[in-house]
Amino acid sequence: MPIIEIKDLTATELIPYVSSNEIQLKRYFEPEQGIFIAESPKVIRLALDAGYEPISMLAERKYISGQGNDIVERVGDIPIYTADSFVLTELTGFKLTQGMLCAMRRRELPNVEDICRNARRIAVLEDVMNQTNIGAVIRSAAALGIDAVLLTEPSSDPLYRRAIRVSMGTVFRMPWAYISGNSPKYVDILKRMGFTTAAMALHSNTVDIDNTELKKAEKLAIILGTEGEGLKDSTIEACDYTVKIPMADGVDSLNVAAASAVAFWEISH
Repeated sequence: MPIIEIKDLTATELIPYVSSNEIQLKRYFEPEQGIFIAESPKVIRLALDAGYEPISMLAERKYISGQGNDIVERVGDIPIYTADSFVLTELTGFKLTQGMLCAMRRRELPNVEDICRNARRIAVLEDVMNQTNIGAVIRSAAALGIDAVLLTEPSSDPLYRRAIRVSMGTVFRMPWAYISGNSPKYVDILKRMGFTTAAMALHSNTVDIDNTELKKAEKLAIILGTEGEGLKDSTIEACDYTVKIPMADGVDSLNVAAASAVAFWEISH
């Protein structure tokens, strides 16, 4: 494989690693699928295991013959750009604590019906924009028995760098897709696929997350909203259940990432 010493920090081939514009990367090969950046050896390995195609790699010199050597052997003849740590810090704008970045080609997302056909428990994120929360929810979903994650179209992208990093690469293992339609249209789509729908919200007519009937549902979709505003009223009204996590007095809600972990564990046991 060609190992290329970085001499010019403004070289066009380094744009994917310099750019902080995620939308620009998403449209990198427009009209074809764009690219994303996988960060750290562990995350790069998971992306390769999932079949994503590497385009180029940026690695601290010691990683090429050290703990990233197996990755170098796997990626074939793609260009591998390298330099000392301080040069890479100047290039990317942050210290590479894990020493490796890999630009990878996006691929077409799966069909919602396909990933939900045999799913029993799914999570739906309504208009969640915070990349940290998306990564954390997907990581919890992968760990706690959720079969797929759906996102409404205004939600942020699970393949943005921060979301990938927070998910610890589980975004490459968890089936996910965007579900079309505004609220409550997408709730009707879930029901037509056979899902009982449960909105996580603080309303007077809520049931607890450990509700027996809820846990007995053959197919269940847990719908979670964005920070602050929560779910739309039209979504809550369209769902079969409104669900809450009982909490101590004086605390009315949890961060969506924390709430998702509690809910996922409860409905999958």
